Amino acid sequence: MTAQQSLVERVRHALRDRSPREVPMFGGVSFMVEGRMVVAARREGALLLRINPSAAAELLARPGARPALMGADRPMGDGWISVEPAALEGTGLDSWLAPALSFHAAQGTK
Repeated sequence: MTAQQSLVERVRHALRDRSPREVPMFGGVSFMVEGRMVVAARREGALLLRINPSAAAELLARPGARPALMGADRPMGDGWISVEPAALEGTGLDSWLAPALSFHAAQGTK
């Protein structure tokens, strides 16, 4: 099983009560909840998160986080971060899903 496949399974399990829809995009598998993307499991096993831009600095200070890039060098903006696979081990995944789900909930059904 590849790093991406393993992460997809773990995210699928963590979001099972939210009935996510899986969509291929952002170089991986994106998880949509209520029609909006929450996270994506990228090919290399990193997690792409949609977050509140005002929380970006705090979240980027955490180990394993970096600004998300589209391609090799195009920043996706303050509302997107990427988390390396090592930071997702054990309970790490849940700790990273939390801010993405919080931002998703704050957005309502806009």
